[in-house]
This record gives sequence, structure tokens and C-alpha cells, in this order.
Amino acid sequence: MEYVIVGDEKGLVIPDLRDYPLGKRAMRGLRLIHTHLKNEPVSEDDLTDLSLLRLDLLATLFFTPGKQQISAQLAWLSPDQRGAATVVEPPMLLDRIDLDCVHFINELEADLEKAARSTTGKAKDALERAILISVTTSGTRQEAEDSMSELRELARTAQVEALDEFIQRPRSLNPRFLMGEGMMRDVVIRALQRGASMLIFDQELTPAQIRSISAMTELKVIDRSQLILDIFARRAKTLDGKVQVELAQLKYLLPRLTGRGVQMSRLMGGIGGRGPGETKLETDRRRIRDRIASLERELKELSRGRDQRRQQRIKAGVPIISIVGYTNAGKSTLLNALTKSDVFTEDLLFATLDTSTRRLRFPREREVIITDTVGFIRSLPKSLMGAFKATLEELRDADLLLHVVDSSHPRFEDQIAQVRTILKELDLGEKQELLVYNKADLLSEMRKKDTVGFLRVKQSSRTQNSVTVSARDRKSLAPLMDELQRRFWPEEAIVEEIQPESA
Repeated sequence: MEYVIVGDEKGLVIPDLRDYPLGKRAMRGLRLIHTHLKNEPVSEDDLTDLSLLRLDLLATLFFTPGKQQISAQLAWLSPDQRGAATVVEPPMLLDRIDLDCVHFINELEADLEKAARSTTGKAKDALERAILISVTTSGTRQEAEDSMSELRELARTAQVEALDEFIQRPRSLNPRFLMGEGMMRDVVIRALQRGASMLIFDQELTPAQIRSISAMTELKVIDRSQLILDIFARRAKTLDGKVQVELAQLKYLLPRLTGRGVQMSRLMGGIGGRGPGETKLETDRRRIRDRIASLERELKELSRGRDQRRQQRIKAGVPIISIVGYTNAGKSTLLNALTKSDVFTEDLLFATLDTSTRRLRFPREREVIITDTVGFIRSLPKSLMGAFKATLEELRDADLLLHVVDSSHPRFEDQIAQVRTILKELDLGEKQELLVYNKADLLSEMRKKDTVGFLRVKQSSRTQNSVTVSARDRKSLAPLMDELQRRFWPEEAIVEEIQPESA
């Protein structure tokens, strides 16, 4: 026997279970045998704790008045992914229970692991398995689903396999858990049942909310901002990018540091509070502040170097074009097609993070500087704007913004509006803009499946200052090149040939 705990009619407090962590096994390796003073059967609270704590077995003992007999009711986790999370046996006399616990629990654990594996495995390179959660009181259901679809793509980019999704639109947000506490428990139980290792929220969580949710489960809890920062950290290759991403990560982390230990379920309130960890917490905060100050100084030095290079371009009188647009719209592919370069491209969000600059030559010794930039995304937290600093400096000096649009996306108008909103927030809304409707090669297929969507693309491209191209087909770029030459050298003839050269 590991613990003997005395409670009261309201409940009991389970001690810190950090010596029995989850992760390596489907269950915790502990059984709970407890009494019900009023002789009531297994309760909903019992089953919730069984599921949240992932106990091997739960037994409720009660005494039958007048019979001098002890009865017991057993419950355990269910490996059936489609049914209830637990199995509850009917009460029976204690001396009639014939259960080989060791053999039964080994078999149950094997069944639970098999059931968890059957729901995963689609993403062989996945580093984590997650449940995606969106809780919002604004916008329509469709907007919430669009944002969730984007969160799913962000998870895929970060090599996280999404096992399940929850969208809730309550009348008001719960200040502690974002969603209602009961719903939060259901989500956590579902995550444990399916073998998830983390919860990812589509909304930015406050430090207090992260602590409250983490106190309920040992699963990792992150939000959209932290997920994007993780992707940035993986994608940054240049010194500029790495410094900016680390700075953004530390600024995000600082207010979220906590000295509290691991807490689990409603039974553990008060465990792991104040203590020796507070001293280490203050030390960690001081180190992070010192590192932030150091990175900001380094960023200023790097900024001076970028400014000198930009001034040289401006003095040379060479027009500067910056490619902007929603993430995964095909910006890097377009840059490669225009300049025959090899900027990394992939069907992932934020495949390009670092700024890439190339020289694009026209006939008659004409040339422009063309710069690829990181893609924008909806609901980009202001705390992440620092990671765009190098890109934003390039945009301020641009003579023209090539706004690349994924014309095959069902809600491309919303993406255009999102990009323009962010540009306005960055005081770049007055920059000269040319809309480039990309992925024209997919429009013929779109015309068969979604005639209304196809007509929307056609109508939008006619009513706005734009060109339509396929970045995968260089022959389709002629109208774009004609338009660029008309804007910068209106007196010149129509472009005959593209002559690229790396800057």
C-alpha cells in the first residue's frame, strides 16, 4: 500500500503524484481504493478523477447497514474509443470479487495502448500528438472553422499530429479556462483517451489561464502564439532571423514563468505552492531580462548593417519590389520563377521566414531588386511583430508591393483583407500595391468543383488592379513583367525576355 489518506464527506486530497508521471505508460501505475461514508455508488467525480489521473483501477467500498457486510464497486478506463471513457461494474460483496489485478491491469494497459495507436500513425514524422481547441465569442461559426483549419496547418508545419478538434462559441469566456471547467475536463479526458501529448488553443492564453489548465493535467498546454514561435525557431536560418525569434520567444515566456509545481485534478489544490522554487524563479526571470537586453543590443547592430545595405540600393536608384501576402500563397515560388533562384519552398505555413533578395533584369540594362518576405497570417499577436522586424524594414523602402494571393483558396478575399489590415497597422497601407492572383493552374479544376468560387476570382481580378499568374509556369508571367515595366519605365517597349541574376 502506497498511501493511507483520511478525508471527509466532501472528498479527499491526493498527494503530489510526480513520482508516477504519465507519458511512458498509458496508465499511472496507481490504484485508488476509497470509502463512501453515505454508501453511495461510484460517483461522477470518481470517474472524472479516474480518467484525469489515469489510475489503473478505482474501487469504492461501502458498508451495508444491518448485514455486517462490505460491498465494493470497481471501475477502470475503457479502451473503447467510441464509447464511454470508463467501465463501471455493478456493486458486489467484497468476498465474491475474484480479480487477478496484476494480470488484468497488464491486459488493460495493452488494450489502451493499442487503441491509442489505432487513432494515430497518420503522420509518421510527428513529434507530438495534440488536441486542437478554439473558444471564441466573436465572428461566425464559419470564421471559427477557418481559423481552426489554419491552426491545423500550423500544427502540421510544426510536425504535430492533430488527433481531434473542439470548437466552442460560448456567450462569455471563462476567465480561468477560456471554456467552461466541465467542458475543459471533458477535453482533457478525451486527450488522454486518445493518447495526445498536448493541448493547442487557437486563442492566446493568459499566464493565469495556462496555469489553471496545467493544474488540471500533465499535458503540455500551448497557444497559437507559442506554436507560431516554435515554427519560426525551426525556420530561421540567418543570424538576423535567429536573434529576432529568440527575442520574441523570451518576451513571450517572461510573464508566463511560474514557480508552481505539477498539479493534477481538483483533488490537488494547494500542493506545490510557495517554496524554495521561488528563489530560482526570480533567478530565471533576471537571466531572461539580461538575455533580452543583450539580444536587443545585437539586433540594433544588425539593423545598422541592413540599413547601410539599403542605403546603397537607394543611392544606386534601383527600384525595389517587395513580395507580400498571406502565408503559403506562393511568394517564394514566384520569386524563384522570376529570377531562376532556389529559395526554399514547401507546402507549409511559414516555409520562408528569412528575407531573400534577388536582382531581376529586364532588357536594355534595366533591373530591379526583388525581396521575398515572410507570410502574414490572421490574428497575428502583437508580441510576434518583433519577429518580422527585418522584413518590415525591407517593406518600408519598397517602391512597389507585389501582393500575392492564393486564388484557389475558398476565402481569398478574407486573406487579402487580413494582409491589408496588417499593412495598415504597420503604417504601410499607403504603399503602391499590385495584386498578383497566383495558382491560376488550379482555377480550371476549381471551375469544375466550385463555379461560384471561380466566378468570384474572375470578378475580383477584373475589378482590382491585378494580374493573374501561375508561379509554376514561367510563360504565364509575361503580363506581370509587362505591368512592372509599364510602372517603372513606361517609355520602354514590352518585355521580350526575363534575364535573372542573383543579387
